[in-house]
Amino acid sequence: MGFTEKTLQCSDCGATFTFTAEEQEFYATKGYTNEPKRCPACREARKAQRDSFGGYRPRRQMYPAVCGQCGKECEVPFEPREGRPVYCSECYSKVRLSSRR
Repeated sequence: MGFTEKTLQCSDCGATFTFTAEEQEFYATKGYTNEPKRCPACREARKAQRDSFGGYRPRRQMYPAVCGQCGKECEVPFEPREGRPVYCSECYSKVRLSSRR
């Protein structure tokens, strides 16, 4: 499939930018079907803004816990309840795998 350079207009700043044949080929290998809507400078600025806030999602609150299987101290993204086992990530993976069989 032959790609040719395209001139696009940035949705943020209105500047025109070139969507090169190499970039189009890269997008195709990743399975992307849409053309970029922002110029490289606006894409970089948006990425820097997103990174400075730790991504779009707020950080999850973590709660201290003790693994019900190995006894190791760990943190989990939910508040542990009395009478329900909590597992560290290693033990949780093992428990999850054994329940699939």
